[in-house]
Amino acid sequence: MYNSRTLEYERVYLSAKERFMVVLRNLSLGLMIGVAVFFGFIYFFDSPMEVLLRKENKLLQTQYDLLLMELNQANGVLEDLQQRDEKLYRAIFNADSIPMSIRKSGFGGSNRYEHLKGLPNSDLVIETTRKMDMLKKQIYVQSNSLEEIISIGKDMDNKLRCIPAIQPVANKDLKRTASGYGMRIDPFYRIPMFHSGMDFTADVGAEIYATGDGTVVQASWKQGYGNCVIIDHGYDYKTLYGHIDKYKVRVGQKVTRGEVIATVGNTGRSTGPHLHYEVIYRNRHDNPAKYYFQDLTPEEFDQMIQIAENHGQVKD
Repeated sequence: MYNSRTLEYERVYLSAKERFMVVLRNLSLGLMIGVAVFFGFIYFFDSPMEVLLRKENKLLQTQYDLLLMELNQANGVLEDLQQRDEKLYRAIFNADSIPMSIRKSGFGGSNRYEHLKGLPNSDLVIETTRKMDMLKKQIYVQSNSLEEIISIGKDMDNKLRCIPAIQPVANKDLKRTASGYGMRIDPFYRIPMFHSGMDFTADVGAEIYATGDGTVVQASWKQGYGNCVIIDHGYDYKTLYGHIDKYKVRVGQKVTRGEVIATVGNTGRSTGPHLHYEVIYRNRHDNPAKYYFQDLTPEEFDQMIQIAENHGQVKD
């Protein structure tokens, strides 16, 4: 140090304690600067590993976004297929509808995706997984539906032969159409009553035809109908032919469309010779006028509908 009296620099010897304090001060200062630099570097600069992880996370985010977009597009295609299946294919083949509660049903259990919550971007991962599960389930339901439609289609040729599709008597000019399906005036009680079939006037002995392939399940007297033939066509269809004169078939016999099964008569509850004809689908009466599509042109079919809508008196 500088001695002002001698005007010379003199060497100063520090004590051990003083030297220790100097070293400690310098180490502390150096450590503080090092820590500040370290945390500053960490805060302002990414490590090579962090840079790599950031890139991987960004790539993963992009992939999930693309996957979600593709899932949404796939759902749109599936919804279109579901609409076609429900409103077109099933309507054409007369197949039962599949309720939307089945098509869109979810998965049970609130903890199904609990194991995914600890992952990075867990909300995105859970949403993507959930949509994927829903898509797979809906595809499974739709796949089964199409297999059913294919099976029905293979059987359609036989079904078309069995469904009632012609008039039960020769009636090309439609002049034998007496009364149609619905509320009509009862000839005995003279009050409006429901008429469950169609009446065709014809002479006694006129031929009656099976309107579709099937099996005769009744050929006997039936209260109100007189002599009666009932044919089971399968596929939930039956036809009834009432007030007949003579049977041309027996119970258990297989018949084909257009085959003569009986002749017109005046038996049972009847006011004159005619055929009472009914179409029964799934054990409920249906309007027979809807089932002459193989026997009439579109113009004749329209005329038949108009005649059948006549609210006049029935023959039975």
